[in-house]
Amino acid sequence: MISLGPVETRLLHETKKGPIVAALIDPEDFSPKQAAETAGKAIAAGASLILVGGSTLANQTRLDAVVKAIRGHKGSHQNHKSQVPVVLFPGNITGVSRFADAILFSSLLNSTNTYFIVGAQALGAVEVQRSGIESIPMAYLVFGNNSATSFIGQVNSLPSSKPNLAVIYALAAKYLGMRTLYLEAGSGSGEPIPRETIRAVRKAYDGLLIVGGGITTAETAAKVAKGGADILVIGNLLQSPKFEGTLKQIVKILKR
Repeated sequence: MISLGPVETRLLHETKKGPIVAALIDPEDFSPKQAAETAGKAIAAGASLILVGGSTLANQTRLDAVVKAIRGHKGSHQNHKSQVPVVLFPGNITGVSRFADAILFSSLLNSTNTYFIVGAQALGAVEVQRSGIESIPMAYLVFGNNSATSFIGQVNSLPSSKPNLAVIYALAAKYLGMRTLYLEAGSGSGEPIPRETIRAVRKAYDGLLIVGGGITTAETAAKVAKGGADILVIGNLLQSPKFEGTLKQIVKILKR
């Protein structure tokens, strides 16, 4: 019998109380120092999870440096930081770092290239084992075709206006035993996943449901949460000056 690790157990426990926020930090966009400072601010604003990764990350040494900086940051929010896990969100085999708490071991189900469905996973599996970090099995679905994620992952894009297509993939993920499902609108997307699509997937899939892309306001976050998302991923917003105010609003509205 497979036993859940402490990070996955924690996330399941927290999301039973309501949706939570994950702050996504791409090592390509932040220096280690900037990443640590941004993570600290995000946690102070109410983020329950720090994700680290990106579609174009090619330097594992940089990834290690960013993860170590986030975990070792001893700013004014140290008490918060000790309770918030740092989880890898890899886009390729370069996305593994032994310094993280866990990894979203994902398969891009709607890729047209088997490398992103199982090839990269097979190549990276030994490194995950050696690292000793917790692995959380996750199905990954990408919508739209105007993002780096869709380009790099060579996806057969899912149209947001066809919820039934997302549902059949969600069911496949469920029956394959993937305990987590991530619906991705794409990095930098101005259009988040429609609430109707999230709701349809939620009815079919009973695992941990993560939704990301285009969530930059409290109003949008509320719609995504009402659709049934367990974890809302906030990425691009973190690059905005004084993002903490908006992030606090998002966290507040999720707690209502």
